[in-house]
Amino acid sequence: MDSVTKVYGRDGAAVTALDRVSISIPPETFTAVMGPSGSGKSTFLHCAAGLDRPTSGSVFLGSIGSDLSKLSENDLTKLRRERIGFVFQSFNLLAALDVRQNITLPLRLAGRRADRKYLDEILSRVGLAQRDRHRPSQLSGGQQQRVAIARALITRPEVVFADEPTGALDTVTAREILTLLRQTVDTLGQTVVMVTHDPVAASYADNVVFLADGRIHEIAKQLSADEVADRMTHLGGRS
Repeated sequence: MDSVTKVYGRDGAAVTALDRVSISIPPETFTAVMGPSGSGKSTFLHCAAGLDRPTSGSVFLGSIGSDLSKLSENDLTKLRRERIGFVFQSFNLLAALDVRQNITLPLRLAGRRADRKYLDEILSRVGLAQRDRHRPSQLSGGQQQRVAIARALITRPEVVFADEPTGALDTVTAREILTLLRQTVDTLGQTVVMVTHDPVAASYADNVVFLADGRIHEIAKQLSADEVADRMTHLGGRS
């Protein structure tokens, strides 16, 4: 991301959500993005993932040489489907599909066949090998989020973007999901970028990016939950 600015609205109603943000996220790392409410966390994720176009600046993703902000809508849609994984607070599973079908949905939409061996590996890694024919209504919240993580991994994406992935889960289940995300980095070499308001969640990351007023205030390495909370206090909030 190079000098990215995102402005919503015009003239007197204009709001600058990101202000000349530049950052390079190392591959095969876990990065948490934190900041007070209104700091630009969600806009950062949306611009980085090609879900929204910056007003100015450039966004590059992994080995993709093109500036995402210059791609057509069709090319962006294809890129998001095939090269980017998404995990959200709401699991976004299709009720009529079983676990395997939900996981492989991005491949089906792209007209690609699932690699059965890799699918079985992913199911095993997320702990759902014995529940692969269950539908979402037959799964707990934590299990549904595991399906969502497996779905994000199935295309072997350049980056997985996670937006408050533990926000709807209890404390114990949240830690299981965070451990799983950590393992995808350590064992699969995945790159994960996670927006969160939770200092405990951020403590699982290699790097924590602190945003304030649309700008990067600090990038810190391997902080404890208490250290994250302390920095958030100085930024003016914890959400």
